[in-house]
Amino acid sequence: MKKLMVLLSGAFWTAALFAADVMAVGNDSGIDEGLIGLGEGIDKGMIALSAGIAIGLAAFGGALGQGRAAAAAMEGTARNPEANKRIFVLLILALALIESLVIYALIVSFSLIGKV
Repeated sequence: MKKLMVLLSGAFWTAALFAADVMAVGNDSGIDEGLIGLGEGIDKGMIALSAGIAIGLAAFGGALGQGRAAAAAMEGTARNPEANKRIFVLLILALALIESLVIYALIVSFSLIGKV
């Protein structure tokens, strides 16, 4: 898990440094500046990129959460078979909440794509 966090943090900082580099570019060409002052085409590309990253991270996090929840439920059922029904109900509730967050990220991504 520690290696994954280091990898994700490195990817984040690399993207942040790249984005800062892109935003530092001046506009001497007379092109109409867009939302963040980089030109309309770059703004649309950044919005599309952020929508893709948002849904990708949400799907990745949701899959990790669902996998851990299912593993914990199976382990709990193996340790105490009499609590199977109660564990199953709690598992379904947890999976529904995890999936609702992923669906929320999908809606945010669609709203961002609507701006392109």
